[in-house]
Amino acid sequence: MSEQHLHEKTLGKRDIFLFCISAVLLLDTLAAGAVMGPTVIFWWVILTIFFLVPFGAISTELGSAYPEQGGIYAWVKRAYGQKMASRISWYYWSNVAVWVPAIFILFAGVFSQIFMPDMSLTAQITMGVILIWVVVFVNIVALNVGKWIPNIGAAIKLVIFALLIIGGILYGMEHGIANEFTLATMIPSTENGGLSLQYLPAVVYGMLGFELASASSAEMKDPRKDLPKAVFSSIAVVVGAYILATTAILIAQPADKVDVVDGLMDTLGQFFGGSPLGDAFVVVLGVGALYTFFSNGATWAMGANRAAAEAAIDKELPALFAVESKHGTPVGASILLGISASVLLILYGVMAGNNEDLFWSLFAFSGVIFMLPYVAVCTAFVKIREKHIGVNGKIAEDGTFRFPGSPNFVKACAYLCATILMVTITLFIYIPGEGVSWEVLWGALGVIFIGEVVTYRGTKKMKASTA
Repeated sequence: MSEQHLHEKTLGKRDIFLFCISAVLLLDTLAAGAVMGPTVIFWWVILTIFFLVPFGAISTELGSAYPEQGGIYAWVKRAYGQKMASRISWYYWSNVAVWVPAIFILFAGVFSQIFMPDMSLTAQITMGVILIWVVVFVNIVALNVGKWIPNIGAAIKLVIFALLIIGGILYGMEHGIANEFTLATMIPSTENGGLSLQYLPAVVYGMLGFELASASSAEMKDPRKDLPKAVFSSIAVVVGAYILATTAILIAQPADKVDVVDGLMDTLGQFFGGSPLGDAFVVVLGVGALYTFFSNGATWAMGANRAAAEAAIDKELPALFAVESKHGTPVGASILLGISASVLLILYGVMAGNNEDLFWSLFAFSGVIFMLPYVAVCTAFVKIREKHIGVNGKIAEDGTFRFPGSPNFVKACAYLCATILMVTITLFIYIPGEGVSWEVLWGALGVIFIGEVVTYRGTKKMKASTA
């Protein structure tokens, strides 16, 4: 196993902000949210107040008060010890190994829509496998080079989101609005279908990832100062962009006609297509969207691979995860992610009937695993914080960001976040009115079982080395 390297301090406030934007602002879940119709706006507002802002404060306090390489792994380790931390790190890494194939199936679907309408599902899967290994390469190069992948992706996303919003306004003024936006249609009810929660997990999913940059805390120039500003400014941008861009899609398309895979390009075509110049512009935007899908995969892999490498350095994951380059980049974890993601894409591709089914199966499967570490972070936050509460019931000021409010209020917010995450996990597995999604359930249980085996072997090996 390699020794832990000293990490280069390359990430400034702008880099952290753009890293957060690249990780959290996802074009790929826009259409899934729009399927819910105008009620998606209600859910975004409610969940921002009761989940996103509190969880943003939790991850910001942890990241700025405890700027340790590994992020979620380091925080859970601080609260519960190495065994639980390695389990959580395994879930975090495994989620990315499942989600990366989903995002690249979406990539291939949009590529097919733009350039090769008759592209077979087999060809799309092949393209996805190739892209997975490009991500592996990006994760292995030095971060001062690799960081430009998410930085550029974030800038392109902001441009596409802005054009969607502007296009929606202009389209609505000229052609009218495809969906009615009133209190009656936005507040969930049985009449407007807002209580059908099949796609609600996509909204919660779209709110997670602000902590990802903290996995590279040792590579930040000044995490205590830069992280809070970068995280909260990016939260404001993300919420505004999601609500307005989803509204733009619903201006153009009836909610029951939105396609989870093709919805984005269909909307851009309605807004800007119809002439040779307009069609060419839509193609350019489509290529930009493709790059953002790639940057999403690369960004999440960077965070997850670093967390897994830190767990392996602590001998809680297999030694191969700990292999690093001379720049301190996670070579072993990246290669293992490439192998796992490729196998999963091929296996689930065999079972899927089309690219939309394949995307949602992989997305839901990854979503279940994805949420588990965040539940642990919420409870770990409470436990860590209690150690620093003085006799006066407050945390002593030390110059770092702290979740505002009394200890009981902060604890209640943390447990509320954990509850919302558990409900979301349930909705990924059990769809009201449709039943259990067995491929998602068995896939998640398989990952959990493998994680238990890996954790047990790591604990056994660690005990043997210290005996």
